[in-house]
Amino acid sequence: MSEARDDILAGIRRSLGVSAGDTARRQIVEARIATAARGILPQRGEGDVATRAATFQAQAESVSASVAHVASDADLPAEIARFLRENNLPATLRMGEDARLAALPWDATALDISKGPSKGDDLNAVSHAEAGVAETGTLVLVSGSHNPTTLNFLPDNHIVVLRAETIAANYENVWTELRKRFGKGLMPRTVNLITGPSRSADIEQKMLLGAHGPRRLHIVVVG
Repeated sequence: MSEARDDILAGIRRSLGVSAGDTARRQIVEARIATAARGILPQRGEGDVATRAATFQAQAESVSASVAHVASDADLPAEIARFLRENNLPATLRMGEDARLAALPWDATALDISKGPSKGDDLNAVSHAEAGVAETGTLVLVSGSHNPTTLNFLPDNHIVVLRAETIAANYENVWTELRKRFGKGLMPRTVNLITGPSRSADIEQKMLLGAHGPRRLHIVVVG
């Protein structure tokens, strides 16, 4: 595959009369990418942190997600326990190795915590989002042992922790921040954009929740 690609690119260079080592052309391309102007961005997600959080909540709730707010990390376990209890769900919870979640006072609740990727037999899972998108009420989760991607899709009930200050106005701002945070060559293998619980209306145009993932999505905004 690599040899075939190299042959194709070599043919293009011959037709253009250039070489692979043409540093001047490479610099022109890099400068053009670095200074490329953004397209038109919607205003719906703009505003300060509180405004973006309010817009995010409205958009998330419009697609059947539930949203709660807590003042600090210390309040997270109690809120998660409340959500499970009020929805008549078992007091079990699976999570990854995320240090932010591991540091929470889980001992203050009766939750039975298990760690690692889901094998499909977990009812409840909690993940920590890297960011949110106010424009559409979308969560941005990256893959890794800290927040396994299986937790996003296999359990019936997905709880996601989101920090208010990481809610961006739009997708463009999110990608800019992710590139800054991880650096070139260190981007995660997978970035999942999640908007509401799983749903499908493929069968007789009837909306069905939990078709390809969680039936419930509960977002806890911190701050």
